[in-house]
Amino acid sequence: MRANYQSIPHWAEDDKPREKLMLKGKNALSDAELIAILIGTGSSTKTAVDLGRELLQLTNGDLYRFGHLRLSQLCEIKGIGESKAVSILAALELGRRRKEAGYEKKKKIISAKGAYLEFRPHFEDLQHEEFHLLFLNQANFPIMVKQISIGGVSGTYVDSKVIFKAALDCSATAIILAHNHPSGNLKPSEQDVVLTKKLIKAGDQLEIPILDHLIVADNGYFSFSDNGLM
Repeated sequence: MRANYQSIPHWAEDDKPREKLMLKGKNALSDAELIAILIGTGSSTKTAVDLGRELLQLTNGDLYRFGHLRLSQLCEIKGIGESKAVSILAALELGRRRKEAGYEKKKKIISAKGAYLEFRPHFEDLQHEEFHLLFLNQANFPIMVKQISIGGVSGTYVDSKVIFKAALDCSATAIILAHNHPSGNLKPSEQDVVLTKKLIKAGDQLEIPILDHLIVADNGYFSFSDNGLM
């Protein structure tokens, strides 16, 4: 046993995951601390938080991949028996079902207007350009809206590698692009057209199609698809 080892009951108040959650809220906890609450106790040489960190190292901290681990893989960590592993798998499954239930409340994206309504809250009151992505599942229900770049008044840089990595990370099967024009001008620039064609080509190669590109302003939106630019 480590000479300086302390079980959770003897930690400082701020270091106790359960107490920290009650005092500061769930958002204040790290991923390892949340896992520590699930498994309850540590081992003879490691705290529950230490075990949480080791578990996360199985996927280099990638929570999406962590959610796909099997019972046997979790049990590879010394100090994680079947009981602790089952508790983790049960929590992950509950999270998956919650996400799935959320799709039922979201509207299927079948038009540029539907996509615009998903994007609009993210662009309200901005005085600079931002580039966002709407990721869709196989049934064209929204998975999430993700901001990938922030620019100045007249432009923003977009990296195609970042776009498609983000899509793969959340298992998206299609993407809708959007950026805003703070000036209110909805006409696409030549740069907008070139970028869209480049991303469409990359999406086709990866079998993650780009369905549309919207330019958003306070006075409405412009759809590349509706205007024959896709």
